[in-house]
Order: sequence, then structure tokens, then C-alpha cells
Amino acid sequence: MGHMASTAGTDVERLRRFFRDGAPGPNAHVVLLGLAVFDTVDLVDAIRKGFRYETFERFRRNIALPVETIMALVNIPRRTLTRRKLEGRFAPEESDRLVRASRVYSKALQLFDGDSEAASRWLVAPQRGLGGEVPVLLSSTDVGAREVERLIDRLEHGVFA
Repeated sequence: MGHMASTAGTDVERLRRFFRDGAPGPNAHVVLLGLAVFDTVDLVDAIRKGFRYETFERFRRNIALPVETIMALVNIPRRTLTRRKLEGRFAPEESDRLVRASRVYSKALQLFDGDSEAASRWLVAPQRGLGGEVPVLLSSTDVGAREVERLIDRLEHGVFA
């Protein structure tokens, strides 16, 4: 299987199976980037090298969000994205943000029992539990992403405060 998994439609399906049958480690969400590197040390190594541009395209195809929304989530301006497409590779910090974006999306997907449309709708709507902030915009920073993940955890456990 190498670094890239098979086709895009099956990435979300694989993640749903991980939810159901157990994940191959704490980084199963990177399947949304088309990666098959679930071990943390190997993933950090891949981040340091910088992901290939295809990981962004794979993520875009896997999640039901417009490219502008994904650029906001990953905190990559259009000009930088265009440059990365030409260069074929992301910088380590951008690769790290792609991993964070896949983690947040994966948690939302899990919250909605694997329903991509519902997860995407929730991520782009202002949430009372975030003081009216939009999860996808808040998640463009690490601090914001952690807050979104805490809210998802509370919602999963039926704690709405």
C-alpha cells in the first residue's frame, strides 16, 4: 500500500471501519490525507519531511467542504497553496496543520456516526458551545482546534455545558 492508500471514496469508508472495529493507533485520521502512516514517530518523520501536495487534494476530495473552507481550516492562503502545488510539497508546519485538520474532521465525523454531510454542516455553523464561533475557523489554530475537540468530546458524552 505504501504511503498513499487506494482511492478517495474509500478513505472515509476506512475511517468509518476504524470507528466501528478499532483504529490502528491514535493517528487513524490521517487516512483522510491518503496516508497510511499511523505510528506517531513515523508520522512526525513524514511531517518533518513535508507532505506531498497530493495529501491536500486527497483531503479535499475526502471531506465535504469547499476548498476555501479547507484553506481556512489549514490556514494556508491561496497564493501559498498555488506555490505548494508547483513545488509539489508542503512545509513541515503546513503538513502539521493538515494533520490537525484531519484530526478535527475525523472527530466531527465520529460525532455524527460517520455522516460526512452532517459533520461538514456542523463544522461550518456557529456553535453555542464555542461562544458562537465557527469550528472550522477556530480550528485554524492549535488552541482553537483543541477547544473544538473538547466540545466534540462533551457532545459525545452528552454534556452540553
